[in-house]
Parts: sequence; structure tokens; C-alpha cells
Amino acid sequence: MGDFSKDINSTFPNQKVKAMLNILYTANWINSYQAAFFKPFKISSQQYNILRILKGAGQPLKVQTIKERMIERSPNATRLMDKLSSKHLIERIACPNDRRVVHINITEEGLNLLEEISKADRKNIFQNLTEEEASQLSDLLDKMR
Repeated sequence: MGDFSKDINSTFPNQKVKAMLNILYTANWINSYQAAFFKPFKISSQQYNILRILKGAGQPLKVQTIKERMIERSPNATRLMDKLSSKHLIERIACPNDRRVVHINITEEGLNLLEEISKADRKNIFQNLTEEEASQLSDLLDKMR
């Protein structure tokens, strides 16, 4: 089991400061892991999130709805969708009643990529936590926000 203070060779004025910095350190560690995992699939974790949202919806969604459902709310969601569209993983559908509204739909290629990703050997980053500990961690993070 890792020790955050040893990893960065530091001490802290109190446990709340240590916890805050540990969360930031761990978030960066998770982001690095995610980037490396998705690299062979030529997508980012944010693009993956968009594909999962669309698959889960089961129907085309407005861009704004996708933005609201994203884990990491991104001001560049439109650019992320442009990249997914250029890879033929999503398609834009113009609203016949309102030219300002565009719906986004996942394509068959997008669904196939999600299936391929689900079969990939992904390291379980929570392997050192029991179900109870994972639940406690989630509850504490919810409490913090």
C-alpha cells in the first residue's frame, strides 16, 4: 500500500491539508492511468465518457444534455464531439423543427469501439479496497462536496 507523504517526500500541517493534496495527487494518478489505457483506442477518457453517455441514453441527445451528464464538465465538449465525429464514432442529426438544435447519436462504429474497450484488460485501480471501503470512500467524497 502506498504512502502519499513518502511518494512526494513531504509533511503536512494537518490531516485536512494532507487529505486535500492526496485527493489531487490521486486524481492526477487516475488521469494518467486513464490516458495510457485509452491511448491504443485513439480516444481520450472524456471522449469515452461521451460515447458511454450516448450508449446509455439509447437515443440521440442534445449537445447540452451530453455536457450536463459528463463526469468532467468540459468547455470544449463541442471540440471533443468534432473529433468523435471525424472518427465516425458519433453522428450529428439536425433537428427538423429548430435549426439551432443538433442531436448527437452514437454510430455502429462507436458501439463497436465501446465493446472492444470493455474486453480490454483494465487494471483494477480499486483492487486494494474492499467493497465496504469503496463505499466509504464514495460516501466521504460525496460528503466533502
